[in-house]
Amino acid sequence: MYLADFHSHSQISFDSTAPLGQMADAAVKEGLAELCVTDHCDLLDENGARVYEFDWHSALEQYRSTAPAYSGALRLKLGLELGMGHIDPASAEKILAQPELDFVIGSVHNLSPEAGGLDFYFRDHSRLETCYHTLDDYFSSMEKLAKTDFYDVLGHIIYPLRYMTAPVTLDRYWDQIDTIFRAAAGRGRGIELNTYRGQTIAEWKPVLEHWRDCGGEIVTLGSDAHAPQGIGGGFREACALLEEV
Repeated sequence: MYLADFHSHSQISFDSTAPLGQMADAAVKEGLAELCVTDHCDLLDENGARVYEFDWHSALEQYRSTAPAYSGALRLKLGLELGMGHIDPASAEKILAQPELDFVIGSVHNLSPEAGGLDFYFRDHSRLETCYHTLDDYFSSMEKLAKTDFYDVLGHIIYPLRYMTAPVTLDRYWDQIDTIFRAAAGRGRGIELNTYRGQTIAEWKPVLEHWRDCGGEIVTLGSDAHAPQGIGGGFREACALLEEV
């Protein structure tokens, strides 16, 4: 089984303190063939303020000093998780122009600027009404993102659900999700099966079925690990699900 983790974060991300070498060591120990570090670059910060650039100097310095040590043991790639790329095409294009960049996850972590831009993590999702307001806004943003060229795969399609304690379902969104998937598939892009460090596997089955039925062919696996112990979490179960679907 060829295992590659294409969603991981290092100390370059605001929410991780792990050096890339520690993440790579964990990937080797887990038996992975490839690891792509995809540190955060969100064009809105946690509070919704605009962001216009990424610290490529630090990211490249870490990658260039780490990658040679794993030659022959692990294919270590340089990626980026670009959040809300559709809201500022000029900034997105400038950030993604880095020639050593291998791979881009297109993500939505925040409410739209029109809705205040708050990171979903900081919103209280205990009320059903709030959950559906978030999901309405989320899939609207993702539909706009899917029609751009600022990603290789769309990241964690069911992302906001991990923060919701109210009993929500995606039933009202499948038509919109299909529109998103057709846009991505039509551009030759993919989606990721984000295992959330092994915490979400079965939840992906209907998402993958819709992706398949919309003509989608590309699926990457991502652990969304922010520390070494999460690398490759749930990948073998995720591969089994992919084969089933």
